[in-house]
Amino acid sequence: MLIGELAARTGTTTRALRYYEEQGLLEPDRTPSGYRVYGPHAATRVRNVRDLLASGFTVENVKSFVRYLDTDLPEVFEYSPLCADGYVVGARRVAELEEKIAALTRLRDILVHRMPWLATPGDMPQKGAA
Repeated sequence: MLIGELAARTGTTTRALRYYEEQGLLEPDRTPSGYRVYGPHAATRVRNVRDLLASGFTVENVKSFVRYLDTDLPEVFEYSPLCADGYVVGARRVAELEEKIAALTRLRDILVHRMPWLATPGDMPQKGAA
């Protein structure tokens, strides 16, 4: 099938398909006249790539996942929306915790600056130290 047909089958744009190609996520064959030609597996690949990217996976993570599936072991691990949702929730939780840690660190620095007696030996540089 040609790129336009693949775009219509997957509900995506030809521009997105070309982006997937540039990133190494999709590999077409070429006809002698230079047209992109995709096999029957391409529609499934495009849907999986699109869903993973929309779920928050990076291009590098998707490349790793696609390479894994290309090892002919898809029965071992199959992509599911639940897995992607768990990844997104986990990433969001980590970001929230990092933000809270940064806020608490700033608060500690302010308190130690105003009340030096609260400092532990590692909190403040020693006097005369370079």
